[in-house]
Amino acid sequence: MWRKDLADTINATNEQLGIAVHWEHRSFKEQGIDREPTIHIGAVANALERKGIQTERGNINREIIRNNMLLEQAKEMLMLAKQELHSAQYAKIKSTAVSVKNEVMEMIAKVRERKGRLDLPIVSGKHLRRISDRTALQSADNAEKFITTRKIDSFESLAKFTADKEQRYQELETVHLSKGQKLNRLKELSKMYALFAPIQAAYKESQSLKGLAKMKYDREHKDSLSKYPELKEHMQSLLQNGEKITPKQWKAEIQSLQSEYDSIGKEQTKTTTELAYAEVISYNKKNLERELQNESRQHNRQQNKTKRREGGRNLMKI
Repeated sequence: MWRKDLADTINATNEQLGIAVHWEHRSFKEQGIDREPTIHIGAVANALERKGIQTERGNINREIIRNNMLLEQAKEMLMLAKQELHSAQYAKIKSTAVSVKNEVMEMIAKVRERKGRLDLPIVSGKHLRRISDRTALQSADNAEKFITTRKIDSFESLAKFTADKEQRYQELETVHLSKGQKLNRLKELSKMYALFAPIQAAYKESQSLKGLAKMKYDREHKDSLSKYPELKEHMQSLLQNGEKITPKQWKAEIQSLQSEYDSIGKEQTKTTTELAYAEVISYNKKNLERELQNESRQHNRQQNKTKRREGGRNLMKI
């Protein structure tokens, strides 16, 4: 504490005097600095050092300073070596990415060049119809990002990706439905109990009374007591296999199930979007092939017409 107060006082004074020197009371270790501290040489050795006379403790400090310099140089060299290695690895990855062809990316590039964006299927796919805003799915940039981030390098791998995601979607849908059914049942139980609890309390109070007190209580709570048999029967119909009424446990289960239900729903939404992208990309592949075939047939027909005209002219000349 004294060291900190002293350092703070010196730093405040230096700041007032415009001296750009900062004192630090913490050790190198406390500051997270990987450096060996020098030792205290004392007044006598300090006086000799000022006169140019080397002392044993002064030599120790000079050795420590030299070692710290070597350590800093080694750190600098290591950092430069890591940077060079990272640059080399990045260059290799970039070179590999350029040299390896990706037929899916090539198809997207062709569609972009011809139309500026991807086409949406005339008849929406199973997952595409679940997407409300489909504008993003037509973006060639988004399609390329989808292909790159999922490491899809061919239409074969796109088909495998689709099959895996389809299976995952089915699993999520099954679990989501099961969690939803349990959640709805518990919510219905809790809601029913909220209605039943005060009626049950009134009934129990009525049963605990006798004589005039009971007659008076029953008269004042006539409506509540008349509802008790029906609500009790409804409550028991919701309970399963001797299940007991445990509102606190229901509340905890509802919170846990709701969290799981929402988490599965988010993953399901993400999976749906991925499958919708796959549907759009697959459709554009087939559509592009169909368009190119039509253009090729039209080109061939045009060439045949031209040849027939030229052949007719030649016959007329003959």
